[in-house]
Amino acid sequence: MRNFFRSEHGNIAVTTTIAMVPIMTGVAGLVDFVSISNKADRLQNSLDVSALAIATKYYSGMSGDDLKSLGRDFFDSNLARVRNDASELVYNDQVTDFDASATTSGDISHIEVTSTIEQPGMVGNIEWRTARRAVVEVAPGQPACVLALDPTASASVKLQGSTHVVLDGCVIASNSSANDSVSRGGSAQVAAECVTTVGGTNGLTGYNTDLECGIPRENQYASLDPLANVVPPSYTACKSVPGGKTKTLSPGTFCDKTISGDVTLDPGTYILRGGQIKLGGNGSLTGIGVTIFLMEGAEFTSNANEIINLSPPSEGSYAGITIYQERTNANAVVINGGSGSNVTGFIYAPGAHVFYAGNSEMSGSGQCIRIVGNTVEMTGNSSVTSNCEAELGGKKMYAGRIIRLVR
Repeated sequence: MRNFFRSEHGNIAVTTTIAMVPIMTGVAGLVDFVSISNKADRLQNSLDVSALAIATKYYSGMSGDDLKSLGRDFFDSNLARVRNDASELVYNDQVTDFDASATTSGDISHIEVTSTIEQPGMVGNIEWRTARRAVVEVAPGQPACVLALDPTASASVKLQGSTHVVLDGCVIASNSSANDSVSRGGSAQVAAECVTTVGGTNGLTGYNTDLECGIPRENQYASLDPLANVVPPSYTACKSVPGGKTKTLSPGTFCDKTISGDVTLDPGTYILRGGQIKLGGNGSLTGIGVTIFLMEGAEFTSNANEIINLSPPSEGSYAGITIYQERTNANAVVINGGSGSNVTGFIYAPGAHVFYAGNSEMSGSGQCIRIVGNTVEMTGNSSVTSNCEAELGGKKMYAGRIIRLVR
């Protein structure tokens, strides 16, 4: 028994066994560290892709839920890979807290997406956790004068007939992916800084087209809706419309009324709940410092033998906006004023077709007008200038966007 206790045989094995505990713990920790680092790199890559994808489709006023839903789709797709002939999400059970948000300062927006990945350690109750984020900057492109928002329409912007359109220093833009997203036909002539479209163009070559940028810029990012965040005013009590051909109206709400004849609008905000502005033969509409809201299916139609002289307010919430048609109103806005007509400010109908006809007197220094429609058609001669920020109440419109990963 004394010899047994004095024996040193097996000491190395015991010592080695005891020493292996911290060694194996260290090895396990190293394996965990390498594993979580690899997953974090994959996570960062997916966040970068998600933020860039959101930025290509982002628009002012997009809700947090919309951002998160859109971003998550791209995020998950980037984490997916084929395994055992089935597509499944790699590390899906370990990815938590995916979020997406947007902030805007001036003309610049930042899209931020964040997520966290966790995994249990190989030893003990250690939980490995790392968070990552990606930030993308969305900056505006060049100033635009005409913008069509429809994502698929053929000839979303149409320049037709004998029109001569001169856009001084600004761009024609279309968000349509159609092959003829911007189309010029007939003897129409166009001069502009450039044409920018998500899709293609038709007829914008030869002597009828003069673009400072040389050739149209096709397959570009979509342009942002410049008035997406504008909220129409609350309704007030319905007002009556005086009889007779010649009349003067004061600001307020007009319910299911037809406004016709020779009409003068005092400065202020006019809300049409249904009804229409339809002047009738040789009628006229004059309003300096006015904004007209077309709500609940209200219509605005003017013919070639009518005189339209409208300009927006220069101050207040609706500065720079002359005609605003709510997005759910699909009635075409037709501005077809005769000689002597003059319309400035934003003509905005995001859910409808805008038909705009200039005339031979629309020349010289050009008009401070911005046309935004679901689709836009221009005919007749018109001259539009880009240098009129004050007249537009500081509101701006841009063609396309510049996207940059900043973090």
